Parts: sequence; C-alpha cells; structure tokens
Amino acid sequence: MPPSVNTQLETLRANTVDFISEDELRAKLERGKPLRAKLGIDPTASDIHLGFAVVLRKLREFQDLGHTAVLILGDFTAQVGDPSGRSASRPRLSKEEVDAHAETYLEQIHQILSTDRLEVRRNAEWLGTMGIEDALRLASRTTVARMLERDDFANRYAEGSPISVMEFLYPLLQGCDSVVVEADVELGGTDQLFNFLLARQLQEQEGQEPQCIITTPLLVGLDGAQKMSKSLGNYVGISEPPAEQFGKVMSIPDDLIEQWALLTTSATESITRRLQEGTKVEAKRALGRAIVDEYHPEGSGAAAEAEFDRVFKAKETPTDIPEHVLDVSEAVDGKIRLANVLRQAGLVQSNTEGQRLITQGGVRCNDEPATDPDAALEPAELDGVVLQVGRRRWVRIRANPAR
Repeated sequence: MPPSVNTQLETLRANTVDFISEDELRAKLERGKPLRAKLGIDPTASDIHLGFAVVLRKLREFQDLGHTAVLILGDFTAQVGDPSGRSASRPRLSKEEVDAHAETYLEQIHQILSTDRLEVRRNAEWLGTMGIEDALRLASRTTVARMLERDDFANRYAEGSPISVMEFLYPLLQGCDSVVVEADVELGGTDQLFNFLLARQLQEQEGQEPQCIITTPLLVGLDGAQKMSKSLGNYVGISEPPAEQFGKVMSIPDDLIEQWALLTTSATESITRRLQEGTKVEAKRALGRAIVDEYHPEGSGAAAEAEFDRVFKAKETPTDIPEHVLDVSEAVDGKIRLANVLRQAGLVQSNTEGQRLITQGGVRCNDEPATDPDAALEPAELDGVVLQVGRRRWVRIRANPAR
C-alpha cells in the first residue's frame, strides 16, 4: 500500500526549489497509478559527483514511493552539448567518449538508484534517427524570442558572445525526450528550469498532459563559491576512495556544512544538531563519515576518519597507497624525469604541470621536498619511492611489476 498523497507530496517537496505545480502533481498522484519520473543525464565526464547525486537521491525517493524512475542517458545530446548556465559554447564530445562515460555512469548510478522500478533509455534511440525534415519540424515548435528568455542565452547575446543554432536546438532535443517517454515529472537542477518548461510546451503540442517539474538546489563545491563541477575540480566523486572523500569533506568551508548535510546524506538531523550545539568541527566530521558510509560499506566512514587523523594530525604516511608500475620506455640515457613519473602516475595532467608543481614546492619524494624540475632518476632509484602531490594524493612507484 503506497503512502498517502499528502505524505508523498511532503517527501517529494523537501529540499527542492521549483515545484511546478503541487496541484498538478497532487492530481496525478490521486489517480493511484505509478508515475514516470524522468531524469536526463548527459555523460560528459567519467565520474558522478555529490552535486549530481542530489537529484539522483530525489529520483530514488520516487522509486521508494512506488513510482518508476526513467533515466535518460543522453548519448546523443551529450554530443551536442548542454548550454545551460554556460557563458560559452562547450566543446563537442565524440561518440566513443560519450559511450565510455555512459558505461561508468551506469555502474555508479546503481549506488543510489534501485534496480527495481528503473527504466534506462538512451536518447540516440530516437534523436539519432531524425532526418533534416524532422529537425526542421522540431525547430518550428518555438521562436528565437522564446529562446532568448533564457538568462544564459540573453546574457551572451547582450555581450555579443557567439550562440550557435545548434545550442538553440538543445532544449528542444531534451524536450523530445519527455515526449517520447511520456514523462509525468521531470527532475533536475535549477539551471534546467527553462528546458523543462519547454518540454511541457512540446508535450501539450503532442496532446500529452504536461509534466510536472521538480528542481533541486545546486550543491556548492569544495571552493565554497561555485556549483560543484568536475571541470572546476571542486567536486567529491561518489566512487572515490573513502579517505579521499573524507579528506575533501574536511576541506569545505564551515558555512557549507548545513547545505551539504541537507542535500548529500541521510544523517541530516545528527549533523545539524552538532551545528546547533556550536561544534562545527564535530559536525563536519559527522558529515564526512556519513558521506563515506553512503557510498562504501558500513564503518568505512569511521575508518576514513581514523586514517585522516593519522595522516594529517600525526603527519604519517597513509597505510593504503596506490601503486604505479613505471613505464621505463620513457627513459633517456637510462633515466626518467621526475615530472614524467608524476604524469605517468596520474598525479598531474602533463609533464609541464609536473615541472611547475616541483618548482612551486608542491611535490615530495619519500616525504622530502622535490626541488629540481629537471630531475631525472634511474628506474632502480625510483622503485619503492612514495610521491606526494598536495595534501591528499600519494602514489608508490614500482620499477618491477612483480614486487
């Protein structure tokens, strides 16, 4: 027996921004038929972070209430590029890149969503088969004036920044998804509101009942200034190791604790109680433990906290350091530059960045500062060396994979 309509509305309304409209959603719920709650994801990166998990958690609430979660993997729209909230065009991704990201998304999504009452669709299924006639017919469904009602488009137009016609098509393509899957509700961040409203318009034009809209707050990232984003580097990935997650949470500004407690965990009450008691450090620690336990086995949060204290209070090396087997093919005259090793181990993106970090004093070898950006060592000298970049990233180098 599903909960009462009032109970469902109370649950779904919590921690939301736009709720369009409660009367419409009530009417849908009163029919007693499971709703189709849609969430679209463009797989543009390999990791799902806590910011995106906010809306995934809201979608899980629909599942727990007996409704169907309709997850749209935007394998077609990801190649177009969502312009929402952007001040410039986003570079297009290849199909191969999008497909690779989609597979990792599916693995991580199941950490939040139930496999029951879950429908996964890829929008290339219908958008990828559209011809020019279909695209022109779709483009006629709205006007340029309507598109310029979007703040980001209006701002870019006023500033003289380029807006491609392809970007204008994106909200229409996203709206097609709602028409095809016959969405009763669509969920997303507040930056998606215009697109959701346009989808309602398309549904009505197709003779469908328009979807309700629920938007969730945009989670502020580690920098305390901008929304959490992989491209900005201010994120916590849901698949990151426990120690990495806990350490990142401990770095957030104190004024984010309350928002994060509300949006990222199920332990909101105990964390906010600590805040009310004036113990911000304890509240942040409780937040870190709760987030780790959300995505790792029970007890992982306490273990990550203990490791954090061991490393950052006692200034000791972590107990579980990932290892990297040295690629000796980069050796010149029998030696490999330290900057190259940093890049090989994934601690930096490029050899140049590795040199820059060494120059800035951001690299340590066996807990000793590395100072020479041109340093080169023999593989045997590097075997067993622990490299550290920043406060939370370590790698142990192995010259012999058998060790």
